[in-house]
Amino acid sequence: MIYHCLFEQSGTFKNEFKKLGYEAYDYDILNNFGETDYQIDIFSEIENAYEGKESIFDNFIIDRDYLLAFFPCIRFEDQIILYFKGKSPGQKIWSQEKKLEYDLQLHAELHKLYELITKLSIVAYRKGFPLMIENPRGTQHYLSRYWALEPKLIDKDRTVNGDYYKKPTQYWFINCEPKHNFIFESIKAIKHKNIKHLKKDDCISGSIKEERSLIHPQYASRFIKTYIVDYDFTQELYKTTSEEV
Repeated sequence: MIYHCLFEQSGTFKNEFKKLGYEAYDYDILNNFGETDYQIDIFSEIENAYEGKESIFDNFIIDRDYLLAFFPCIRFEDQIILYFKGKSPGQKIWSQEKKLEYDLQLHAELHKLYELITKLSIVAYRKGFPLMIENPRGTQHYLSRYWALEPKLIDKDRTVNGDYYKKPTQYWFINCEPKHNFIFESIKAIKHKNIKHLKKDDCISGSIKEERSLIHPQYASRFIKTYIVDYDFTQELYKTTSEEV
């Protein structure tokens, strides 16, 4: 399989696939980490594919290519409700007119993102290639309440598998199923981060928005081995035993 990571410019998942010997590529409109292999407007590609026009999705083959979409999510998250209600701390001094104008803007953005993630899923069903979509999980998360697809995997605490953040996350699998491989390896302790307390100076890319979306390589590695690829944990057991000897 060749693994294609959409909306990932950090190279985190891509590089973990490569460590396991797989071919993998990153696709994003930005390249702030120097890891984007194909710097393209994925949103435009989704629109083209949905409308039957030429797009990058024409290049993917059912039995060869596997897509992972780390879909931009800020307008779907629970906290956006505070902004719709005009009750976020920064909106306290806003007039009611300004709050309502902002509601129109937020709703337009949410509607557009909802269309795009839905069209991406429809394109996958039409073309038949396997697709995994990642997005945060929350009781008020827009996709949790207003989408026909149900996630096949929910991770309530990512720190358990070695990530920076607890950040509950849900995963949809289209034209494929998550594997449930047993992983025999220890988890290295890392410093956990709190999204609410992030400072710009502590961010790898200098952007708090991008920092919030980063996933630790350890988590990516364990996720890939557990749910994506055919993985034999006895390889790790043999390696560990050999090192001890």
